[in-house]
Amino acid sequence: MLSGGHILLEGLPGLAKTLAVKTLARAVQTEFNRIQFTPDMLPADIIGTQIYNPRETSFEVKKGPIFSSLILADEINRAPAKVQSALLEAMQEKQVTIGEKSFALPELFLVLATQNPIEQEGTYPLPEAQVDRFMLKVVVGYPNRSEERQILERFDVTDSAGEVAPVAEPADILASRRVINRIYMDDKIKDYIVSLVCATREPQSYQLDLHDYIETGGSPRATINLKTVSRCLAYLAGRGYVTPDDVKSSVLDVLRHRLRLSYEAEAEGISSEDIIRKILDTVPVP
Repeated sequence: MLSGGHILLEGLPGLAKTLAVKTLARAVQTEFNRIQFTPDMLPADIIGTQIYNPRETSFEVKKGPIFSSLILADEINRAPAKVQSALLEAMQEKQVTIGEKSFALPELFLVLATQNPIEQEGTYPLPEAQVDRFMLKVVVGYPNRSEERQILERFDVTDSAGEVAPVAEPADILASRRVINRIYMDDKIKDYIVSLVCATREPQSYQLDLHDYIETGGSPRATINLKTVSRCLAYLAGRGYVTPDDVKSSVLDVLRHRLRLSYEAEAEGISSEDIIRKILDTVPVP
């Protein structure tokens, strides 16, 4: 939310993804819409369409659920490519076109798209070029035993939503973004970010024996996102400067979905996280 980017969330059912976004919307006092993706969806189900008004003998624009500050795109990989592209275009351009008119989306606009990692039937995997538009890919697992116990204690009433105390307004978030843009980043940190991304493209240049495992490395979007997320982490830590630890804390979520692995890597059970950790261990830290 602070960075202005979007999130691809991968997790099993029942891990409170919808509740997390709904709670966030209440905390910052903004609008929230949930869109359940299905194989029979059309782009108009997301962005809206023109409806004929017989009384006025003209077409009227009926806006879709995308016109909200917080969007939960549930199981995005269940919809066909043309529906996915309609959502991703809105994410990139921050506007949608219905008929001959273009409509701007809210300035505070965040899409959290989820996909289920265990079900493959009836799904349409996101192409690499579309996945690259997500700033972060976050993998959510089951809570541990103590966390599960806390969940049991908190959800002891029939109304599981509970009360959420507002802590900010959309104007506060937008003001924070302006502060984040001014957070200092040393040239050595910038060089470190570039080295990490370039190591995914040309690992042999960094004495990494990974050439057979990576088909496509991180794009320039990865470099930009890594810089932005690092600044956000520094801001949340109350610092006016970025440290190498901020960058290292950002790398997994920024890069894990941008690496296209080869058949050899899949055959040997090597994941993108394994490759990123090896790069972190090899590239010199400033």
